[in-house]
Amino acid sequence: MLKIGMLANLSRVSVKTLRYYDQIGLLKPAEIDTNTGYRYYSINQYPRLNRILALKDLDLSLEQIAQLLDEDLPAAQLRGMLRLKQVEIHKRMEVEMEKLARVEARLEQIEQEDEVANYDVVLKKIEPSLVASVRDMIPNYPQQGHLWDELETYLYQHKINPIEPCLTLYHSEEPDIDAEVCEPVDEAPPPQGRVKFHELPGVESMACLVHHGTFVTIGESYTAILKWIEANGYQVSGPPREVYLQPAKKGSQTDPNPVTEIQFPVEKP
Repeated sequence: MLKIGMLANLSRVSVKTLRYYDQIGLLKPAEIDTNTGYRYYSINQYPRLNRILALKDLDLSLEQIAQLLDEDLPAAQLRGMLRLKQVEIHKRMEVEMEKLARVEARLEQIEQEDEVANYDVVLKKIEPSLVASVRDMIPNYPQQGHLWDELETYLYQHKINPIEPCLTLYHSEEPDIDAEVCEPVDEAPPPQGRVKFHELPGVESMACLVHHGTFVTIGESYTAILKWIEANGYQVSGPPREVYLQPAKKGSQTDPNPVTEIQFPVEKP
């Protein structure tokens, strides 16, 4: 018979782990001394422990391992378990490889520019949301104030309060800018005039960058996020959004205090 400490040394498993396996019924001692409480294991239990460790190394859960050991599962069911685990591991590897690619792209950027960038881009999942919106062509980006006036007047008249920060979608770029100004809401009364209510679709992967300060310099942030998208092997897959976390006072282009999140839907080609 082997004391628990000797079994731990042989298997390179901690005593704490063996006690836990006993607690959950995965590997119970052959005997327990009623006077001292010492656990004793038979050498014939060593193959079971070895199989537990081998299956654990395949990233199976202890619950799955107990099922495999105690229920004598057929080979087909074991194959199914392992194939599911194979898919799960591949997905984790893809996530880690994408992280590695972002680290390498950031390193390359630092090496090229010999400084740490002031812009940080993150990927987020954006949920769908109901919005009230007005959409029209505008001659340049700053000239969207009349669209906001039209939308805000309608919401005020109908006593509808926005529930999240407002945003602008740009369905096309210069020289023909197709802009849609939006206010997230929680109700959709009958539309009137150019004010429409619709669900803004969710986005699985949204590249986001926060711009602090005047709109005069927002072009630098757009350049930074587009460089990041290209450097990390993504492509733009939908209209960009400007989310006004802290709007400029009276729509001023020179107010130094706005906080704007620039968002680009992206996907791997």
